Amino acid sequence: MATATKGGSLWASDVHGALVIVKKNARLYYLKSPVLIFGVLFPIFFFLTFLLGRGPGGLDADAIVPGMLAMALWFTASAVGPLVTPWERRARTYERLISTPISLKAIVCGDVFSGFIFGLGFSMVPVLLGRILTGARVSAFPLAAGGVVLGALAFSALGVLLAAPPVSSPSHIMMLSNLVRLPLLFLSGIFIPIAQMPAWARWLAPLSPLSYAADLIRRGYGQAGYFPPWLDFTALLAFAVLLVAASCWFHRRTRAKGL
Repeated sequence: MATATKGGSLWASDVHGALVIVKKNARLYYLKSPVLIFGVLFPIFFFLTFLLGRGPGGLDADAIVPGMLAMALWFTASAVGPLVTPWERRARTYERLISTPISLKAIVCGDVFSGFIFGLGFSMVPVLLGRILTGARVSAFPLAAGGVVLGALAFSALGVLLAAPPVSSPSHIMMLSNLVRLPLLFLSGIFIPIAQMPAWARWLAPLSPLSYAADLIRRGYGQAGYFPPWLDFTALLAFAVLLVAASCWFHRRTRAKGL
């Protein structure tokens, strides 16, 4: 009984610590210019470019919306994580944070949920733009919502993982982040459907969590998908769990080395 009580107390302490981290990140980092540029303006300009630049033989406007929603979610949810830790290292507040009675797991989960909430909130921008500027409508809400929610969680965890290198310059982490995110973006079927990709690209597409989120969102808008829905849900959940676990492990190694 004492062990169970202690375990419950530690769990409650971790949850409280993670919520404190979420509140801190929201107040300090959500409105930082790099977060807004890479997480909000970049996908919006992408959306408008594809919408206005389509020719007579190009994609239908309605077909663009699911891909642009998935891409916006990809950038917004993964925009917070790569920047929070380098900023705190540069400001010398990271050492103070890890010396508080909050576990590393709670800190990592707090950063993940910060990106998750940021991604969910700003993913509504392409949804609203799609409704205003096109005729695209969600026809299967559970599929679209599942793709957005699980996608935001997996993408945010990837962003936190990319912040693990012990550097204090956000520009270094953003360079690494873009070296990872941009290739995965082009392999995910956003611009070219996976079924129309070369064979080598079809083999690599399942390595990107964005492939599964985009597939679910596309099905949610009534369009054809590539993977079975059950595989999309399973893969996104597995990516989220594995990326959170990897983030905890890499951040723990960095901390153990005193970096």
